[in-house]
Amino acid sequence: MTDLTLYELEGCPYCAKVKTKLADLGLEYESVLVPRSHGERTEVEEISGQTGVPVLVDEANGIEGMSESDDIVEYLDETYGDAS
Repeated sequence: MTDLTLYELEGCPYCAKVKTKLADLGLEYESVLVPRSHGERTEVEEISGQTGVPVLVDEANGIEGMSESDDIVEYLDETYGDAS
């Protein structure tokens, strides 16, 4: 069981950027595919306050809904990368 959950949309370049970082760091995560329609992304909105993806949840570190791919990549580097 993993503490990381990534809410993503198939074909999303920002999601792909985060997935590449997760793979580079060898991190396991649960993937949750969200509906294409923003209006149907109620679960993502409840978690992060917005309907965009990617959104990362890291239960082990109290991250309940981080959005913005650049922020997520930086967080993963700082938390799980060589600098950690």
